[in-house]
Amino acid sequence: MVSAAAQAGVVAACVVLFVPMGLAGWHLSRNKVLFFSGALFVSLAVGVHLSPYLPSLPYLAASFFLPHPGAAPADAASSGSSCVPFLHRVSWSDASSSGAADADGSGARAARAWSWPPSLASACGFARLSRDDASLLLNGSWVMVAGDSQARLLVLALLRLLLDPAAAAAAEPELFRRHSDYRAAVPSRGISVDFVWAPFEANLTRLLREDLRLAPRVPDVLVLGSGLWHMLHATDAASYGDALASVAGAARSLRSPLPVPPPHMFWLGLPHLVNHMLNTDAKRAHMNATMLRAYDREVEQRGLLRGDGGPFLLLDVGKLTQGCGQQCTADGMHYDGNVYDAVLHIMLNALATDYWHWKMNLMMEDAKQDCICQRAPATAGASEAAHQDFPKLALHNHNSKVSGSEASKDWSSGWRAVSLTARA
Repeated sequence: MVSAAAQAGVVAACVVLFVPMGLAGWHLSRNKVLFFSGALFVSLAVGVHLSPYLPSLPYLAASFFLPHPGAAPADAASSGSSCVPFLHRVSWSDASSSGAADADGSGARAARAWSWPPSLASACGFARLSRDDASLLLNGSWVMVAGDSQARLLVLALLRLLLDPAAAAAAEPELFRRHSDYRAAVPSRGISVDFVWAPFEANLTRLLREDLRLAPRVPDVLVLGSGLWHMLHATDAASYGDALASVAGAARSLRSPLPVPPPHMFWLGLPHLVNHMLNTDAKRAHMNATMLRAYDREVEQRGLLRGDGGPFLLLDVGKLTQGCGQQCTADGMHYDGNVYDAVLHIMLNALATDYWHWKMNLMMEDAKQDCICQRAPATAGASEAAHQDFPKLALHNHNSKVSGSEASKDWSSGWRAVSLTARA
């Protein structure tokens, strides 16, 4: 409730403002030009004195003229959330070409195609990115993917998007070398892609706390994922959750307090497991639906994901693999390339959305600083000096003295103190 003093102040302000205007209007009613001139002068004077206490014009203009690219669906808009939660709402269908082989080249199963529903794609602006669009989005960036075979398949999808078909095919034997790391680069765009073999959560924690702390800078995009090896060898959801909490804590330590885009962090979820298709007795015994649900709960409840206060956005491989179905897997665990293509495009669309939100928050903050600076001119350059600007859709901090490819090279050649290779 407004205090009596505030109410009295409002009444006094109204008297001071409107009584002179009324008297002026009564005396100047015979001269309309003079009356309106006087009214305009008084209104402008009041506006000038009140403007430091009201939102600045740039702030209002940014809010009005820069809406989110594509309004959210009705249920998203009503809750005030962004379109990011709807990224995994993809539809699966049989590929139109009956002779299409599956993405791993075997041709043994009918290919499946994925897409966003047209209404959702139109409302939220979701789109498959071409090679040029993806290269522009990741321009100058260092992308690191660490984990097990699921992470390796995501790297393959990324290489197939960024490289021409011949180059991507030539990279596969090296990428799939057993229990080894891999690096690729797109020199024309300054993009570097690192895969780190890290099948256990302890490997990921060590990567975050030790190896990346010594690197010239952190990756611009960091994708982590694990759980399959833990489920097979430890089969203990509680200890898996404890390990995830350590990963989350280590990941938070990478976030800079400076007003620059933080590393874009994604967690690669566990795939849907088709138990009867698993290729060993040990896998069929330990990797069942009950254990998978328990492991998924730990991912959701251990402060790892954004919805639980964590730094990672979930790439829900489980939902996508279940949607694609059993026809998309040969061994009940590893799925065809079109699944990881969907995962990749969900990640890229989330990156574009994250970047847009960061830019909007930056513009709003600058507008607020402009408003403050009208009252405190000495701080006029503070906001401009603090913030970094980025080219359209570029994720890389170009004020950094180290490019994505250079950072990756330095990290791999001299900065890694501990080998993450895990032996079977």
